[in-house]
Amino acid sequence: MLNEVERWLATRSWSASDRPLHRIMAAKRSTGRTVSVVLPALNEEETVGDIVAVIRHDLMQQVPLVDEIVVVDSGSTDRTSEVATAAGARVVHRDDILPRIPAVPGKGEVLWRSLLVTSGDIVCFIDADLKEFSSDFVTGIVGPLLTDPEVDLVKGMYDRPLGGAAGQGGRVTELMARPLLNMHWPQLAGFVQPLGGEYAARRSLLEQLPFPVGYGVELGMLVDALHLVGLNALAQVDVGVRKHRHQDGQALGRMSAAIYRTAQLRLARGHMIRPALTQFERGRDGFEPRTYSVDTEERPPMVEIAEYAKRKAA
Repeated sequence: MLNEVERWLATRSWSASDRPLHRIMAAKRSTGRTVSVVLPALNEEETVGDIVAVIRHDLMQQVPLVDEIVVVDSGSTDRTSEVATAAGARVVHRDDILPRIPAVPGKGEVLWRSLLVTSGDIVCFIDADLKEFSSDFVTGIVGPLLTDPEVDLVKGMYDRPLGGAAGQGGRVTELMARPLLNMHWPQLAGFVQPLGGEYAARRSLLEQLPFPVGYGVELGMLVDALHLVGLNALAQVDVGVRKHRHQDGQALGRMSAAIYRTAQLRLARGHMIRPALTQFERGRDGFEPRTYSVDTEERPPMVEIAEYAKRKAA
């Protein structure tokens, strides 16, 4: 298995500089493939506008690589929608997409619904909390999908500084996701940032995948894609440094529980004895328990949704 991972690293791990923009654009023209960029957003007024503006300037106005930018707002209470619209994105509210199925909170829910309001042959997901954003994130992960027909999904890899310390971000990756992948899906051990929110895939793959509604979506997608299309169809690209807003330890604990649940379902399709996580906070009378439910719901492959099938047939 190690030899297989080493071969994969040698043939399916690249740098963004390996594919210059002119080569990517030539591939886009020759294939006729369209590209959608999706930003899932919840209270990201400080960063979402800059990200949209950079993509529009660099990859829509300077060169026509990106065909649409869609921000899916999952219930923001700040000015996320207004800022994103002013920067040039099309903003769609999560609850307005497929209203027949009531929405639940969670990042995976937003990504799943985004397939119904985008049209690109290639869908590129970018988290809306990135700081000092560069369009290399988009060109880096979209490039292989336009230039190599054998590649179906590309993850971004990058340094993740924390508090000024290089490489100390991605705590859930190192403490939860990487051990799970190495022990249960060792073919995926070569992914540097398996939980990273910047990745792109062919619509033809995404529409066949189930989507965990919460934070388990990235791990679930990798595992399911491995089984559906094989390791050689998966790749990663080094796009530099990723700076973003970090969450506190308890939020990371809840994220880890959701990721573990996603892995457990794929290992046994079983049921958690207790689909909840209890954490503790110090109050006036000592430590007080706080119990949170763990995301257990998953959305079916989009090809099974009647509204999506009808749209494809139109």
